[in-house]
Amino acid sequence: MGDDERRDGLLDVGDGNRMFWEAAGNPAGRTVLIVHGGPGGGRSLTAQKAFDHNIFQVVSFDQRGCGDSLPSAADPATEMSVNTTEHLLSDMEKLRQHLGVERWLLFGGSWACTLILAYAQRYPQRVAGIIIIGVTLTRPDEIDWLYHGLRRLLPEQWERFRAAVPAHLRHGSLVEAYRQLMEHPESDVRLHAAREWCRWEDAAIAHEVHGNPGQYSARPDAAKLAFVRICTHYFAHSGWLDDGQLLRDADRLAGIPGVLIHGRLDLSAPVLSAWELARAWPDAELTVIDDSGHTGTLAMAVAVRQAISRFTDGDLAFR
Repeated sequence: MGDDERRDGLLDVGDGNRMFWEAAGNPAGRTVLIVHGGPGGGRSLTAQKAFDHNIFQVVSFDQRGCGDSLPSAADPATEMSVNTTEHLLSDMEKLRQHLGVERWLLFGGSWACTLILAYAQRYPQRVAGIIIIGVTLTRPDEIDWLYHGLRRLLPEQWERFRAAVPAHLRHGSLVEAYRQLMEHPESDVRLHAAREWCRWEDAAIAHEVHGNPGQYSARPDAAKLAFVRICTHYFAHSGWLDDGQLLRDADRLAGIPGVLIHGRLDLSAPVLSAWELARAWPDAELTVIDDSGHTGTLAMAVAVRQAISRFTDGDLAFR
C-alpha cells in the first residue's frame, strides 16, 4: 500500500449506527483528525489537502446521521435518541482505537470546536494538540443569539425565519419549534422547514463577501434534511452540556497546545467566546482575523496554514 493511498470504512459504533471514516497520507505519520461542523454538516472533502501527506495521516469522519454514515437523519425513521454529544465522543474514541492511534491532533471549527473540546477534556492523554477555526461553545446564550438575538441586525430575514413556524409555536424557542417541524410526519413540512432554516443560516453569513455565503442552501435536499434535523436536535438540548461546562473544565486541557483562530466579523459566533476560551486555557493562543467572518478569508487561510506548520515542524505537540 502506498503512503498516500486512501483508506476508508464503515465502523460499527453501536445503536444500529455505522460511522463512515476515511484516511489519507502517511499511515505511519502523525495523525490529525478533522472534525466537521454543523452539527450534521458532514465531513469536508477538501480540508485534508491543507496537511502534508508525507508527514500526516489525515483522518476524517461523518458524525452520526449525516454524510455517508448510516442511517441518515434525513430518514424520519432514524432514531435520534442515540445521537447525542456523548455518543459522538464515544464514536471518536472507538475510531482512534480502530486505527491504532496513540495520540492525534484535532482540527475543526464551529460545532467542531465544541466536540473537540469535549473530547479533549474527556481524553486529554489522547490529544497532541488542537487547532480551532471559529470558536463555538454551544452555550445557551450563543444558541439564543444566533436564532433570536441576531434579529437586531437582520430583522427582515429573521421575520421570514420566524414566519415559517406555525403561529402556535412562535412564542417560545424557534430552535425547539424547528426541531418539532423536523419530526413532522409530512415530508413537505420537513423539507420546507429545512430550507427556511438554511436560508436563515445563509443570512447570517451573507455579508461575508470574501468567504462562502450561500453555502447552507446549496446543499442537496437530503443533506439539508439531515443537517437541520441534527442541528435542531442538538441545539434544542444545548448540546447536552452544562451551561459553561467547556470553560469550567478548561483546566483539563493543561499541557495541550492549542491555536484558536476567529473572525472578528463573525455574526454567527461573536468573538467573545474565543476570547473567554483563550483566557481559560493558558496553553492556547488566539488569533483574531479582522476581515473575516464565519466562512473565512485569505488572511484566515494564511493563519490556518501557519498553525498547521507549527505542528508540522515540531514547534507544538508530538513531542
